[in-house]
Amino acid sequence: MQFSKEDVRQIAKLANLDLTETEVDKMAHDMGEVLTHMEQLASLDTDLVAPMAQVLYAAPATASLRTDEVRERTRLGTADALANAPLSGAGHFKVPRVIER
Repeated sequence: MQFSKEDVRQIAKLANLDLTETEVDKMAHDMGEVLTHMEQLASLDTDLVAPMAQVLYAAPATASLRTDEVRERTRLGTADALANAPLSGAGHFKVPRVIER
C-alpha cells in the first residue's frame, strides 16, 4: 500500500513535526512498508490458533496479580505536594508553555 507525501505531511502537522523533504520521502516509504506488512498479517488464517492472555510464560491466569490488601496511608495535601515545586500558584504546579500556535 502506498502512503502519499501529503498524508505524511498531514500526520506530521498533527504531531507538530517539522519534516524535511527527505524525511517526508523516507516516512512515506516506511509507513507504506508498515501497512503492507499489516496487510500480510491480516491475510493469515488464525482460526486454529488458540487465544493467549499471557505470552511471557506458562502460568495460571492470576499469577501476575497480587492479593488485595488494605494499607493505611495518609493523604498528601496540596501544600505538601507543592512544597518542592519550582513554581506554583492557586494550588497548582506552574510549568513553562511548550506548545505555541
